[in-house]
Amino acid sequence: MERRGLFAPETIEEAREYFEAVGPAAQTSVREAARVMGFGQDEYRDRVTSEVVTTARDATFASLLEVTVADREAFDDWRATYDGDVQVNGHEAVDNVVWHAGPTDQAVAATFQDEPDAAVATLRRQAFGRIYRELFEE
Repeated sequence: MERRGLFAPETIEEAREYFEAVGPAAQTSVREAARVMGFGQDEYRDRVTSEVVTTARDATFASLLEVTVADREAFDDWRATYDGDVQVNGHEAVDNVVWHAGPTDQAVAATFQDEPDAAVATLRRQAFGRIYRELFEE
């Protein structure tokens, strides 16, 4: 079993604090990427909208979520002790699972066979969309 990532918020408040904390990093990343692409001030104002920065913040937060990567047996053991709702994507006959449990008694999981990095990236996006997005829109 392997854990990857930095954020494993245990409360909604903690999740919101992490989300707010990545805002400045996302803004800086967008600004620096625009600079490297040669955006002048006018082009920056026209193209770098609040939606662009919000998307960067969402992606940054999601990319830092802690996930667990393990075989099916370890996942089944964890799931047997988890009290919340678990949404599993993929086929039950696949050997490996990646999962994330959020602060709202919800978890998401995805099965994978050979590509753990791709599974982790996909699962983080799913976790953001299914668990966190609505928490941050309130």
